[in-house]
Amino acid sequence: MVRVILASGSPRRKELLEQIGVSFEISVADGEEVITRKLPWEIVEELSLQKATEVAGRYETKLEVAEQTVVIGADTIVAYGEEIMGKPRNEEMAKEMLRKLQDGSHQVYTGVTLIIMTAEDRQVVTFHEKTDVEMYSMSETQIDTYVATKEPMDKAGGYAIQGKCAAYIKGICGDYNNVVGLPVARLMQELFKLGIVL
Repeated sequence: MVRVILASGSPRRKELLEQIGVSFEISVADGEEVITRKLPWEIVEELSLQKATEVAGRYETKLEVAEQTVVIGADTIVAYGEEIMGKPRNEEMAKEMLRKLQDGSHQVYTGVTLIIMTAEDRQVVTFHEKTDVEMYSMSETQIDTYVATKEPMDKAGGYAIQGKCAAYIKGICGDYNNVVGLPVARLMQELFKLGIVL
């Protein structure tokens, strides 16, 4: 039996795992994020590892001999050129992000860490996925209207590709689910490589 723990309170990540039929529990990582790296893919890998490690620590001493536990940590950021965009702290920041991202392309990175534990063993796999996203231009009125919906406020880069901002997505190159917040196909492939079937 494999026990799966999602180290995230993100409703998007929850929905993506449910969509592919994975049974899991949620244990939210709430420790302080410490960033020591500079490149976007290094940052998301570092933060996903921190989240997974924190949550794995809650279960390590309670592992049963026959049980295999998989902890999933993830972190998503948007990169526009060399600028890294996390979640906007306020509406003005969300508007500024959207002004930069419109009428051009940017990258979305999601780092994922899998910690696979048994009573005798522990494996750690960390990887990232990158998706290029191109947006149509938005007028100031469209930006104001979109930000007023509050949808951008808990999203990296200030937008939700699976929400109202879909009206401004010109195209993507890469994994759509990666932009939503969890590259579930790559996640499953990494588990398959380890002989783990959920």
